[in-house]
Amino acid sequence: MTGRRVLVVGYDAAELLDIACITTSLQIANLHGATPAYHVRVAAPGGGPITCSTGLMIQAQETLERVNEPLDTLIVSGGIGHEAAAGNRVLLGHVRRLARHSRRVASVCTGASVLAATGLLDGRRATTHWRWAPTLAARHPKVIVDPDPIFIRDGNLCTAAGVTSALDLTLAFVEEDHGAAMARNVARNLVTYLQRPGNQAQMSMFTNAPAPADDLVRQVVEHVTAHLDADLTTAALAARAGVSERHLTRLFLKHLGQTPGRFVRQARTEAAAHLLVSTTLPMTGVASRCGFGTVETLRQAFVARYGTPPSRYRATQSSTTR
Repeated sequence: MTGRRVLVVGYDAAELLDIACITTSLQIANLHGATPAYHVRVAAPGGGPITCSTGLMIQAQETLERVNEPLDTLIVSGGIGHEAAAGNRVLLGHVRRLARHSRRVASVCTGASVLAATGLLDGRRATTHWRWAPTLAARHPKVIVDPDPIFIRDGNLCTAAGVTSALDLTLAFVEEDHGAAMARNVARNLVTYLQRPGNQAQMSMFTNAPAPADDLVRQVVEHVTAHLDADLTTAALAARAGVSERHLTRLFLKHLGQTPGRFVRQARTEAAAHLLVSTTLPMTGVASRCGFGTVETLRQAFVARYGTPPSRYRATQSSTTR
């Protein structure tokens, strides 16, 4: 069979979005002339219907046990059934077997649990849905689990975070296989961003946690997020809170797990990311509004957090450039 053969592995209580994000994205790539085209099939143990976690059913097109051809890409879906799948020795054996004859091996969301159970992730960096990352790390200490990125590529092994990160990973595959123009066309048809950088955080600091329980820390945090262009040095924040710098740092480490300086830098960088994709402000304006002294300071902070310069981030993520 010609084309890029892609196999998506499903199982009982798999997440439908994990599967559909992949299959739909690659189908759209084919419609836009991907050459060689993707030949995408969904496989399941026994080849029967897959009852997804929502209760909806899809029919597997392949019996996992009978797939013998070399694959371009093997992708394991996630879902609430991932723990049972990770304990299914037959499924694990076939995933391990197929991985040996695949150019690329990947998982989406909690599908990382299945890859980890095969041993394929031992000694590799991997991610998964942020809620399940601690469990994955505890059960598989040989896996270097990083709960933050949208997706991680370690050699020919790729792991993606929760649910819709399947879009980001698949678009990255399309760009790798067929170029940025093709990936952009697919993204436009999906009405989504081209792709979030792989190491963009799954959860923004503005949404990922409740307000700190400590009143003083909460007040300082509220001041920081509302006055990003102000003097937010640790000394200034401590003076405002009426405590010593050492005490403020101790409180931040206890309640937020980071120093005041690091928190401020993260807040400013995430705010800059928002302005870059939602406004046409020049870089100098973004840097000034977010409290960066210079555009170069903004660039350094952005590269450190997102792995890409702000100009590149705006070019690929901003709706104003589409």
